[in-house]
Amino acid sequence: MDGISYIDGLIANAREAQKKMEGYTQQQVDALVKAMGKVIYDNAEILAKEAVEESGYGRVDSKIVKLHRCTLGAWHFLHDKKSVGMIEYDPAEKLATFAKPLGIVAALVPTTNPVSTTVSNGMNIIKCRNAMIVSPHPRTKKVTKHGVDLINGALAQLGAPENLIQIVEEPSMALTQELMQKVDVVVATGGAAMVKSAYSSGRPSFGVGPGNVQVIVAPDYTDFDKIAAQITNSRSYDNGMPCTGEQAIHVPADKVEKLLDAFREKGAYVLPADKAPGLAGILFKENGMTDPAHVGMLPCKLAALLGLEIPEETPLLLFMSLGMTRQNLLRREKLCPVVQIFPYTGFKEALANAKANLLWEGAGHSSVIYTDEEAYAEQAGLELPVSRLVVSQPGGAASGGNFINGLHPTMSLGCGSWGNNSISDNLTYRHLMNTTKVAYYHASTLPDPDEVWAE
Repeated sequence: MDGISYIDGLIANAREAQKKMEGYTQQQVDALVKAMGKVIYDNAEILAKEAVEESGYGRVDSKIVKLHRCTLGAWHFLHDKKSVGMIEYDPAEKLATFAKPLGIVAALVPTTNPVSTTVSNGMNIIKCRNAMIVSPHPRTKKVTKHGVDLINGALAQLGAPENLIQIVEEPSMALTQELMQKVDVVVATGGAAMVKSAYSSGRPSFGVGPGNVQVIVAPDYTDFDKIAAQITNSRSYDNGMPCTGEQAIHVPADKVEKLLDAFREKGAYVLPADKAPGLAGILFKENGMTDPAHVGMLPCKLAALLGLEIPEETPLLLFMSLGMTRQNLLRREKLCPVVQIFPYTGFKEALANAKANLLWEGAGHSSVIYTDEEAYAEQAGLELPVSRLVVSQPGGAASGGNFINGLHPTMSLGCGSWGNNSISDNLTYRHLMNTTKVAYYHASTLPDPDEVWAE
């Protein structure tokens, strides 16, 4: 079967399944969404092992945690949300909002999160009575299919429409392109090329942007043990691959040694000044692109490539600033457990350096500030070009919600126009529905123009 016919078959199947879903009640929809999350939650250990074995990336323990958190967080958030029928009513304006499906959603999945992204986005997609076609990364197509098969098995037990969730079993660039052009909406979670392709498909699309999380330690903050503990755990999680991991720490110059000592107590290793520049040639190719051979590489192996022998259990490599010029490629996102330290002499300098790094790469994504004073947090929120700024929290866990703040739990973080994305929110079910506004007439008095323009 040729590629066009294959994709056309998936589309036809999805269209039939989605039409059946339109008649589902809220209770029926929620039963499906819960079943999706629960079956992946229950099989997290085997799926995590398969993901690491197939991709060669990441850590099994981290992926187990990720699968548990993303499913638990998604269901906890979604379980009481309305997505069928009238979902809102404004009595003052006599305005009712009715939820409608988008139709067929193509879900493009990255190799770094082959099942967690599938189920997290999938729960939001099905919540709105859409059908889903998953396009996995070729490098992790087997584990993604295993996850989809588990989900479909759970849905079948509830009598869900057949082919509600399908997968492109032998993915290729050509098939993905064909799929994106024929669905109703595309959700693209992955690299910049994938997201750009989605936005070029001619279909409404939701994409994500690259991360380059900047951490600012405000002048008032002194709990360096907390900083070191949170960043070490966050940055070593899944071997430093998540886009929400901390990349740079901007700290007052007179507090650098205290910070480094706190990290050393957590087992981190500070690279000698003459060794740190060599990281750029390891992590980036000559053309400036990330070298996939060293994605998710352990600190001990990175150190060995630099001619250093450090303990195998070392969780993190730190190194002092190599400057704020474009020659310092390490100002960009680094997909392994390494963090650059930028000393500053004034808070404005910290903001300026963090902003400069973001505008090179990572604008629109996320940043962290450690402070006990809201004024510093608000100033950073006003200045930094990011969609989310978390305060005194680990970037890896906090940016996607995970119960510790008011951000919506998600595996897809929009980066706004800064990151060439259509949203600057955490992707949720509200982005994956159409709505109809029913506006009832209510008597009103036309305002006096002089009074309106005087306001």
